[in-house]
Amino acid sequence: MADTPTSRMVHPFGNVPRQTPKQFMYSGNSQHLCHPYQSASDTHIVPQHHYTMKSHSPDAGSDDHETHKQYTLDSSAASGCSRHDSPSSQSIHTGSGSPLSHEDSHSGSTNGNGSPVSASCVTEDPTDLKQKLKDLEAVMLGTDSEIVNSLQTSVANQLSLEPEKWVHMMSMPKGNLNELLIACARAVEQNNSFAIDLMIPELRKMVSVSGEPLERLGAYMVEGLVARLASSGNSIYKALKCKEPKSSDLLSYMHFLYEACPYFKFGYMSANGAIAEAVKGEDRIHIIDFHIAQGAQWISLLQALAARPGGPPFVRITGIDDSFSAYSRGGGLELVGRRLSHIAGLYKVPFQFNAVAVSGSEVEEGHLGIVPGEAIAVNFTLELHHIPDETVSTVNHRDRILRLVKGLSPKVLTLVEQESNTNTAPFAQRFAETLDYYTAIFESIDLALPRDDRERINMEQHCLAREIVNLVACEGEERVERHEVFGKWKARLMMAGFRPSPLSALVNATIKTLLQSYSPDYKLAERDGVLYLGWKNRPLVVSSAWH
Repeated sequence: MADTPTSRMVHPFGNVPRQTPKQFMYSGNSQHLCHPYQSASDTHIVPQHHYTMKSHSPDAGSDDHETHKQYTLDSSAASGCSRHDSPSSQSIHTGSGSPLSHEDSHSGSTNGNGSPVSASCVTEDPTDLKQKLKDLEAVMLGTDSEIVNSLQTSVANQLSLEPEKWVHMMSMPKGNLNELLIACARAVEQNNSFAIDLMIPELRKMVSVSGEPLERLGAYMVEGLVARLASSGNSIYKALKCKEPKSSDLLSYMHFLYEACPYFKFGYMSANGAIAEAVKGEDRIHIIDFHIAQGAQWISLLQALAARPGGPPFVRITGIDDSFSAYSRGGGLELVGRRLSHIAGLYKVPFQFNAVAVSGSEVEEGHLGIVPGEAIAVNFTLELHHIPDETVSTVNHRDRILRLVKGLSPKVLTLVEQESNTNTAPFAQRFAETLDYYTAIFESIDLALPRDDRERINMEQHCLAREIVNLVACEGEERVERHEVFGKWKARLMMAGFRPSPLSALVNATIKTLLQSYSPDYKLAERDGVLYLGWKNRPLVVSSAWH
């Protein structure tokens, strides 16, 4: 889930001017022109390029009858290959195996004068005529058994794959977008080109960025599948990362998402509540934020610390951030430092800001400027799943960072993460999990903003779609969205030496008050001091504290 303006939203992908799409080619029916979205008014995510995926089969037609199914693909890398299958041509052979020429067919007999029989000559002996015709037929067509075998081979070549195609066609879910998306993901995982050829055009007809929640989500899921098929997931993801809208527009889209749903407010309020309790009575506080984004999370905490009896403590915030977030802010971390310093001044809180312009996985202890005597609080809000683990690299930065933080002896570590299992799951399972998770997100957005609202479309494209495409299209180091369920985070933290710090009843009550302003379909649950926020029966975000 992307970070928000008052939140942690980062790397929203950008708006690209509308242009005539080039087409992604599959072998098949040329009637199906596949555009990223069905709505005529919808803009494409990224520039379109030409791709062709070949599929060889014995039943293919000749080159001059070649047809293609076409798909659009957003990517900056092009690769192409075309389908050139044609039935084998056959020559007419004589018994000796040499092709029969026109001259040969008229040189086999002579008349009584020794002259060749002409093509129009008729023998007076009917029996002789019948025999000559039979001989000629045998030369031209072969024996009966040869004819039958040739026909059987031809029919077998033409129909050998038809039963498989029919099985796919008959078993393909009809009219159920959710089932068809999952079936298509399985086909992609199995590299089943026949099933893909059948399903992708149907999916294109069923999705729309201005439709129902599943239709809108489906548009981005299909885009990810097509990018994966073309092995261009990395290219499309990089294009989405660098093609940003104007900073002011991007902040507007972030704000829409922040206000439309309580997920980010839930994360900020629960983490701040845990930090405030952990540093109670401390005179010098050092907060290390592993992805500070706009820095908005800390405004309410500075306000609360300013009201502390006996006066506010000294506060130092170390903000860690990679270069991609600078665009969404309209500048580097110095902007965050100036903003927070100004707010701390208004509240009369002694304040210092330490900027660390590196990604979370690159952090070393020397970056953090640790000063003896400070009470340390470390914050991971919707960030730790971006740090690669042992499945990506033997360095295993995810566990390395947790061990580094444990070595700082913090008063508290706060963890807010999406409750989703996409890190190590096989592709089809990961696809289904992504579909289920983001369906709930899109349904909750549906209550807040009209379906045909252009701002809602922009918000979903720039704040959500890129991470969806990354989950579906990318693998290895390029797949940066690697969520884990709380049970796995708990195991990692305890292996690093941390122990749970249950969130207090005050934090629980504060979140319940927040949710009163939203739909009753948002559900809050508490288990063993851990808070879960969900949509209906689907947990979406989990907040916990550790020491």
